[in-house]
Amino acid sequence: MKRCVLAGPYAGVEAIYMDLARQLELPSHFGANLDALWDALTRNVAGPIEISWPEFSRHRRRLGIAADRLLTTLQDVAAERPDVRVVIGRPND
Repeated sequence: MKRCVLAGPYAGVEAIYMDLARQLELPSHFGANLDALWDALTRNVAGPIEISWPEFSRHRRRLGIAADRLLTTLQDVAAERPDVRVVIGRPND
């Protein structure tokens, strides 16, 4: 199973894209935007995949709607692919 933990700190959403690309070994042509992330995760990365974002609420306060959009895209990928799991927050959050 490929595991990705979005832990930061992140200066911006671009840094999250870079971290996702590094941890999940996204293709070199990955374009670092929501559409490219969707394409890469639904077409180019073998599963199973678990993406964990334990401090989402902290990153959301800093990044705002960009964090929400990124989370929505990750959750949409998980809805499309049964072998993708997205975990938000810590177990007791």
